[in-house]
Amino acid sequence: MTEPAVIHQAQALRPVLDLTLPPAPVREILERAFAEDAPAGDITSQLLIPAHARATAVLNARVPGVLSGATVFRDAMQLVDAGTQVELLLADGETFDAGTHLARVSGAARSVLMAERVALNLVQRMSAIATKTAEFVRLAGETGARITDTRKTTPGLRILERFAVRCGGGANHRYSLSDAVLAKDNHLAVMTGGDPAKLTALLLAAKAQLGHTTHFEVEVDRMDQIEPVLAAGVDTIMLDNFTVPELQAGVALVAGRARVEASGNVNLDTVAAIAATGVDVVSVGALTHTVAALDLGLDVELTA
Repeated sequence: MTEPAVIHQAQALRPVLDLTLPPAPVREILERAFAEDAPAGDITSQLLIPAHARATAVLNARVPGVLSGATVFRDAMQLVDAGTQVELLLADGETFDAGTHLARVSGAARSVLMAERVALNLVQRMSAIATKTAEFVRLAGETGARITDTRKTTPGLRILERFAVRCGGGANHRYSLSDAVLAKDNHLAVMTGGDPAKLTALLLAAKAQLGHTTHFEVEVDRMDQIEPVLAAGVDTIMLDNFTVPELQAGVALVAGRARVEASGNVNLDTVAAIAATGVDVVSVGALTHTVAALDLGLDVELTA
């Protein structure tokens, strides 16, 4: 687990990013979650907890981390019952130590208990992503390389997981297949029919069909593909699964003619060396696809 001092150091290295979430898609996610978790209400609480009972609760950090999903936690509580009071003690993007109280909740006991699991599931996952991202950002240090996510997100939760990456100081790649062109190895294989001599002309023809504001990125997995791709005037070239010496050579060959992204084999052990090669972007699927929920707990007490 990341130590508190390391987390706070990562916070100091983070760029200023937009840490707001649009309310409509968040509400849609929460409505789907409660329709799944309590399609006909919480029969346990209805059976065991008196309707007049009140409860207070504290969202408590059992480990250090970076908070993400505070407002989602609040919205989940209040979607079940608009009368539930939620005081957020830290903001999204802030770091915390083990034992920190992150939020206080008070309201009808049945409502708090019904909302508990959905609210916790989301804030735990989002904070885990933010915490892991902060560690990658810290290890990239002051190289100038931007840590970004990928489309390897949980279906239906992308907007939350991408927000969590920003809370940790990372940046977002294209949001969807509709946002930008990213020609990967399979696209190139189909396009060229195995004839690399066709690559530049085919990319130029494709680029001519785009609007001038649409970003065009191409992935390569060999050094000899770099010049043909650059000749097409692409915006970004992705060097996929290159070794560190190959990345250094690739950056030198590109020589500022396009933005350079490194992808593949990026983990906490390799990211510092990759970022130091001079690449502009390091994309990391592990930010979202291999995280374990951060250990946050909701300690509930009946008050009446």
